[in-house]
Amino acid sequence: MPQTSPLWIAEADVVAMMDLSEAIDALEAGLLAEARNEAHNMVKTHAEWNGATLHAIGAVFPQAGFAGTKTWAHTPGGATPLLILFDAANGGLKAIIEAFALGQMRTAAASGVATRWLAQVDASEFAMIGTGKQALAQVAAVLAVRPIRRVRVFGRDAQRRVEFAKRIESEFGVATLASSSIGEAVQDTHVISVATRATEPILTAAMCRRGVHINAIGAIVPSRAEIAQDVLARCTQVVADSVEQAQKLSRELIEFYGSAPGRWSEVRRLSSVAAARQSRSPSDDLTLFKSLGMGISDLSLGMELYRRALASHRGRELPHPQKQSPRLRTPQPLNTSSGA
Repeated sequence: MPQTSPLWIAEADVVAMMDLSEAIDALEAGLLAEARNEAHNMVKTHAEWNGATLHAIGAVFPQAGFAGTKTWAHTPGGATPLLILFDAANGGLKAIIEAFALGQMRTAAASGVATRWLAQVDASEFAMIGTGKQALAQVAAVLAVRPIRRVRVFGRDAQRRVEFAKRIESEFGVATLASSSIGEAVQDTHVISVATRATEPILTAAMCRRGVHINAIGAIVPSRAEIAQDVLARCTQVVADSVEQAQKLSRELIEFYGSAPGRWSEVRRLSSVAAARQSRSPSDDLTLFKSLGMGISDLSLGMELYRRALASHRGRELPHPQKQSPRLRTPQPLNTSSGA
């Protein structure tokens, strides 16, 4: 049987082959594989310079035959995320996937899975704090798993939050209000998602009613924070997609749990929550999902997209990389002089 050529899977293919509800299901399947010890993360690494960050993140699914990494440079001028899939058995290149939409879907899908298992089953009021590029997908993820009847939004720019509220109403047909403050937005809500670029905490315990579930999305490097320490003190469940990455990158959790390994054992993995198949307890007060992004999430979607691309003949074939020996010496110039 001839070897399958590697594929370049473009944004248009990604969007055509998968919607957010399917991404939530694909991610949950990957989390269940992690819970069975069939998938393993590469701990995220990053470097910062002049307001920019370089990221690398990855995972392996040996039994499924995939290993891969996603990398991107987040700069004030933009970013170009790419997910590279390899054959886990022989290291061959399987695919390169343009990962703008994939990244938004996997981040939103993680919130969808967390909300599915941690929010009140009948949650009907939702607050979205932040109106940036992640916000609309975050709204969609919560709407996909809970019977939300009203959304309230807050962002620092008054005109932008009004426009964002109108867009939510138009896109999803759900009543949406633009709030003038975070406190107003989260008052009496059942689910709160926070996706901002805040460098100091903006959500406090006094703002949150009992029983709220919080998705904390935005602070993914130690220089940022969104959630106040008194929120964590009230949480009866704290969940992270990757506890190892939280220990390195989440300033909020690092400050709360400190360096004592025993305290970090209180933080649950999202994979264990999904595997338990149990909703929140009636005795729960606040629950919080800390999202940092992990390779298992990207590969869960990437593997499914690759399978769908093969089945539907999508993607552009690439040549297999061919090894060449390096040049180890500089060629000597020819001696053209004519001597006696």
